[in-house]
Amino acid sequence: MSKPFHIAVTGLALASLTACEASDPTQDYFAPEYLGIETRKLDDDIVSFLVRMTGARTNADVADYGKCAAAQYALIRGFGFARHVRTNVQERGGIWAADAVYTISAALPEGLQTIDAEVVVEECTENGIPTV
Repeated sequence: MSKPFHIAVTGLALASLTACEASDPTQDYFAPEYLGIETRKLDDDIVSFLVRMTGARTNADVADYGKCAAAQYALIRGFGFARHVRTNVQERGGIWAADAVYTISAALPEGLQTIDAEVVVEECTENGIPTV
């Protein structure tokens, strides 16, 4: 008799965990405010994007903002691709900032973190993330 009771409690506990995950505010509510992009050309094909925002859930939200800036910048300059070099993120007083560095190129660059600028700009538009 205790075995069915154990299964029922496990099922109930599982349902409770699922309910907790669904009510996680970081998953349900995301209202970012994008505070601007500053572009710094470091070399002919290397660019730094300084982005600031509030309402980020994690470092990834701020890094995505930098990625969107890099993709649009590549297109504006007549390039189709970018390669991520590094992104440094920090948060102070609710304001998230990132310094994202990318190389831009006409051909698909070597490396693991390459982006097709047109595809990324389209994704950014769909997700409401501003670009340069």
